[in-house]
Amino acid sequence: MKLFFIYILFFSIFSGCSLKNYNHTSTKLLTLKTQKLKFSDIAYLRHSEDAIELDLFVAGKMVSRFHINHLICVENEGCLRKASFNEEYLTRYYPDDILQNILLGREIYQGKNKQKLDDGFVQLINTQDVAIKYKVTPKSIYFKDKKNHILIKIKDLQQ
Repeated sequence: MKLFFIYILFFSIFSGCSLKNYNHTSTKLLTLKTQKLKFSDIAYLRHSEDAIELDLFVAGKMVSRFHINHLICVENEGCLRKASFNEEYLTRYYPDDILQNILLGREIYQGKNKQKLDDGFVQLINTQDVAIKYKVTPKSIYFKDKKNHILIKIKDLQQ
C-alpha cells in the first residue's frame, strides 16, 4: 500500500510533462528571437483548453519540444515554473502566462491597451521594463519587445 501512494505522489509531481489529448493541431511558421532562443522554421502547435505542445522543426527534423500547462517543460532540459521560464528564456518582467497567451493569440497583460481591429486586435504596452507591440489577426501573431530584444512571429500555414 505504501508503494502505491509513493507511485501516485511520483506520478502527480511529474505529470506536468505527461502526454495529453489535444483538441487542436496546426502548422505554423514560427520565429523566436531571444537572448537564449533563436529559431525560425516550421512548428506544430497542439493544444487543449489547459495545455499546449509545441514541436520545433529544422529541415524536417524535430529539434525541440515544449509542453506548457502549469509548468513549461523543454525537452532534454526539464520543467520550470512559468515565472522561472520567463526569467531564463524571455524576461522576468513578463506575466507568467505570456508565452501561452501569445502562442494561442490571446490578449496579454489582462487586455491592457487593447485596440480592436477589423480582423483582430493590437496591444501597445510601454513601461519602464517593456516596450511591446503585440498584434493578432486570424492568420498571424506578431510580438515584439524592443526593450528586451524579443521577437515572436507566428504565421498560420493552413488555408
